[in-house]
Amino acid sequence: MATAYRPYEPGTEPRGHLLPAALKAPFQGRVWREFLYVLISLPMAILTFVYTVTMIALGAGLLITFLGVPVLGAALAGCRALGVVERARARALLGLEVAEPEPVLGRRGGRGGRRGPVAWVGALLRSGTSWRHVIYALIHLPWAVFSFGFAVAFTSYGWGFATYPLWRWVFPRYLDEPGLQVFGDDRGHDFYLDTPFEIAVTCAAGVLVLLLTPWIMRALTSVDRIMVTGLLGPSRLASRVWELESDRGTVVDTASADLRRIERDLHDGAQARLVALAMDLGLAKEKLDEDPEAAAKMVDEAHGEVKLALQELRDLARGIHPAILTDRGLDPALSALAARCTVPVKATVDLPQRPAPAIEGIVYFTVSELLQNISKHSGARTAEVDVWRTEDRLLIQITDDGRGGADTSTGSGLAGLAERIDAVDGVLVVHSPAGGPTTVTAELPWR
Repeated sequence: MATAYRPYEPGTEPRGHLLPAALKAPFQGRVWREFLYVLISLPMAILTFVYTVTMIALGAGLLITFLGVPVLGAALAGCRALGVVERARARALLGLEVAEPEPVLGRRGGRGGRRGPVAWVGALLRSGTSWRHVIYALIHLPWAVFSFGFAVAFTSYGWGFATYPLWRWVFPRYLDEPGLQVFGDDRGHDFYLDTPFEIAVTCAAGVLVLLLTPWIMRALTSVDRIMVTGLLGPSRLASRVWELESDRGTVVDTASADLRRIERDLHDGAQARLVALAMDLGLAKEKLDEDPEAAAKMVDEAHGEVKLALQELRDLARGIHPAILTDRGLDPALSALAARCTVPVKATVDLPQRPAPAIEGIVYFTVSELLQNISKHSGARTAEVDVWRTEDRLLIQITDDGRGGADTSTGSGLAGLAERIDAVDGVLVVHSPAGGPTTVTAELPWR
């Protein structure tokens, strides 16, 4: 998800810079973008309200005929199209990133399982997202009227009073009045803002109103943010379904890649070595009667090949799931990884009990891959691995004093590692400025 800009809020600036920031706040582009959003909201709300009410009423009235259902479908489709415009407007002016809602999926019907217009209209009518767009169109209008009037009045009075000394000359020259009239009646009782003190108080009040403008605009548009996010975006259930589908795809791809790696390692390593071993033993068998010494030498070479094949099979088995992890847990397994790393590594595991076996495996291979990256690419002299539990989460932190520059967005192995961790509702965060040090933090569920 892209990160929206953060507006100025009290308490977010150092104390020494609070006043200058507050004075500059009314002139920031964010305030004017929010003001423009409020201004445009009124005509957009009128358009969506009129369209929605007219089409829904027309479709409901025509339900006694066969035309009612397609008219209602067209009404909902139009509301969804207007929702696209509203999300784009919120994205451009408020910096609010709202994901597209789930698409309309009609049931498969007809020969060949094709979706037709009838199924599409039925899916529109059954979609909760479509009706949320209708609710947005109905409730947005009264709020848009209120926010438009309040924002325009507040801004106009603020700038008008703040600049009153600059345009007060209009009253005596063209209106034959000493200044801005506050009140007056038929008995001659009236009050004008014309003395220097009154003018100064008016200007100060206008400045105070202007200083409050950023908070007022923020409050008004916060309601719009809630409505756009809650009614025009995907539902929590749909977002969770999409997330699980994406995670399932990642898990399937990772499993397929691992299977291909195992097959490649077996084919190019142990399998090829065992084939060569069988050929050598066959030749030794043929030479056993003719040249026993040569046959004995070939058997010795084959014995060496057997040892190498066994070592490759052990390494391959360790890459699938190490026995030490199954038998003794994370602490000894990570200590063994640290001992095999070419960089001195201090491993600390502080866990009250063993996590789920699947989580143990993910932790092991995450640390293994990160230590390999440190050995190959970091140029580090030392590294540390810390594993601990916080509530129902398991955290891993790996630091090194290398050259830095690691990034998950460059399509490197870290990106694939982040995807695999995300597939189990985990998070991988990399902090690696140029020149180092590098800190990689992973957070995983305990169960």
